[in-house]
Amino acid sequence: MRPLFKVSSVLLLPLIMSGCVAASETFEPDLGFSVVSADAGRRLGKETVWVQDQAQAAAANERVRNLLAAKYIGADTAVQVALLSNKTLQADYAEVGLSVAELWQEGLPVNPRLSLSYSGIGVGRTIEGVIAANIIRMMTRERRLDVAEVRVLQAQLRAVDATLALAARTREAWIEAVAAWETVAYLNRAKVAADAAAELASELGRTGAMPKVEQAREQAFYAELTGRTAEARLAAQLAKEKLYRVMGVWGKNLDFEVPNALPALPGKLKDFKAIEAEALRNRVDLQVARLELEALARSYGLTKATRYVSDLELAAGLEVEEEVEEREDGTEETNNVVSGVIEVGLEIPIFDSGQARLRKAEFQYLKAANQLAAKAVDIRSQARAAYKAYRGRSDIARHYRSRVVPLRTTVEKEALLTYNGMITSTFDLLADTRAKLDAILLSLNAKREFHLADAALTAAVYGGGEDASEAAGGAEMASASGDE
Repeated sequence: MRPLFKVSSVLLLPLIMSGCVAASETFEPDLGFSVVSADAGRRLGKETVWVQDQAQAAAANERVRNLLAAKYIGADTAVQVALLSNKTLQADYAEVGLSVAELWQEGLPVNPRLSLSYSGIGVGRTIEGVIAANIIRMMTRERRLDVAEVRVLQAQLRAVDATLALAARTREAWIEAVAAWETVAYLNRAKVAADAAAELASELGRTGAMPKVEQAREQAFYAELTGRTAEARLAAQLAKEKLYRVMGVWGKNLDFEVPNALPALPGKLKDFKAIEAEALRNRVDLQVARLELEALARSYGLTKATRYVSDLELAAGLEVEEEVEEREDGTEETNNVVSGVIEVGLEIPIFDSGQARLRKAEFQYLKAANQLAAKAVDIRSQARAAYKAYRGRSDIARHYRSRVVPLRTTVEKEALLTYNGMITSTFDLLADTRAKLDAILLSLNAKREFHLADAALTAAVYGGGEDASEAAGGAEMASASGDE
């Protein structure tokens, strides 16, 4: 008897059980973005687009060109352009697709492992083929899908938080740029008046009506003002470059201008009766941290499920053995012997009983729970601080506008009258003029700080500020594959 051929094939039952699921699964990478778009749109009142092909890119670019067609753009327009053009935001949106891909992959059956062997002695030869499937992964499929679903929700909320953060940064950059150009505009007006005064002093000096020291004072004031104007113009140019960068525009889209003055202080301030509760209810990063805790809880359940048996494989099928016998008359007779083959392999928990992995999952859960509690405390404080800054900046800006600048203007007017009456010296007049200039610049800066505080308050309540985004990821949680 000569064994010629032996084949072992996998029992196809595990693949058949999950084959229907695999056939029905389809991967749509933009499936989760509708949630992001709706949530961000509700909070911002703006349109968000995830660009994934050339047609969408062309439509977004056309929309941007139409928005920037106006000569001057406001803060809302700048935010909308940023949401359409900023490539970093598009990279953040891709995380949603990656999480959906992970979920899709977890829903697929595990790829079987194929092993082949060949041996031969003399005229006899044996070829064996074995296909094995991991049964534990199939048994824990539902729990792994639960964890992957939470990860999708986390990715969606992180994308919303990234959208809010970009909107906040864009609004702040617009405020900085407009405030810088407002300072330049005022200094230009002051420089024109100082230029006329310096020219008049020079003419009076030629006639001998003004001493050289008085001429020098006028000209020095004009020279200092020229330097301050140049510095302010440079600061305004750099602020506008930052706005370009945050908005994600370049080339022909840089032709727009920003207004030369910030909006006036509002007549009525925002009023939050329960600022802490409002922030806890709306902050996106806190919702991400809550999902982190939920995902860890589900992952913890997965760890317990695979604690003692972490690797179980099933290899089963049919074994066909062909036998050839020689008859007495010299002819050959072939017989096929069919037998069933079942092989089970598992990891024996002799040294690693799974206790360490179980404790690791418990500590990760405990860490995430404390981080969530700490974040809630931080958010309460951030909301209170932002509201105090908003109200305080408003009071300061109104004080400069209503008290300091009018008083300094009155002092300068009276000094000019006494100067014309030969009572006040040039030195005193220039000192009063400098004081008025500094008061107006302080008033402009106070208005700028108020508008920045207003933007920061919105970010503190709804998310997207610097403090909100730095820990949006929360604690690291154990992956499903790592727990197995």
